Amino acid sequence: MSKTKLTPKEMKAFNTKKGLLALLSDSKLNPSKAIKITKYEKRIEQLQEEILKLQQWVVLKNKKVVVIFEGRDAAGKGGAIRRICEHLNPREYRVVALPKPNETEEGQWYFQRYINQFPKRGEIVFFDRSWYNRAVVEPVNGFCSPEQYQRFMNQVNDVERMMVESDIYLLKIYFSISKSEQARRFDDIKKTPTKKWKYSRVDSKAIELWDAYTLYKEKMFENTQREVPWKIIKANKKTNARISAMEYILKSIPYVVKDLERIKHINVVNKIEFD
Repeated sequence: MSKTKLTPKEMKAFNTKKGLLALLSDSKLNPSKAIKITKYEKRIEQLQEEILKLQQWVVLKNKKVVVIFEGRDAAGKGGAIRRICEHLNPREYRVVALPKPNETEEGQWYFQRYINQFPKRGEIVFFDRSWYNRAVVEPVNGFCSPEQYQRFMNQVNDVERMMVESDIYLLKIYFSISKSEQARRFDDIKKTPTKKWKYSRVDSKAIELWDAYTLYKEKMFENTQREVPWKIIKANKKTNARISAMEYILKSIPYVVKDLERIKHINVVNKIEFD
């Protein structure tokens, strides 16, 4: 075990269920790392409590909220959504991760199948990837024609304007990771039996097509912020990215009663990767 000297406050943290689990989950019994994990979990818990308040406000006031998560493959979008939703009332939120369109959907207006998933009054909907597939993934991989891509780019700002005018709170979050980090995560996914299912044919070409993804991503940022801005989050550290996403959601929705001190950013994880 490491001989790191702990402060009385840090020792007190170990006298909790989270502290003991953090310490015992590390095969090398590293107290310093365990302390950081404990602080991270405490911060997540604080933000989850606030997100519960947000959900209760949405339900009570019959509000409609859409939060979309975009980013490169393996950027950590799904993991962030899971932590955000971990303690929410499952009857009042949905996570939408649509498969590729079927034959009927291919003949519809592109936005139609996404609009079908929009929230009813008193509901939050999280999109794990969204209509922005057509802005980046589809043109890079040849899944849409240049004409379809351009039509989307011509329409998306107007669609989002109509959403906002229809009293939908729309948040757009992009998880940004480096090329080396994406490669590292792909290796981990391929080596882990419970994660292998995540690795797709599109994923297998992501590193090779890195520059093309970058080109279309930059076009997306340049041309799709007229009505709703993007929140770009550096996501090489999943822990930091999850906290940043939760803080952004809480700061962006005017729910009552909001604890501003609790939401205020605190660097509790010191840029360390735990997961």
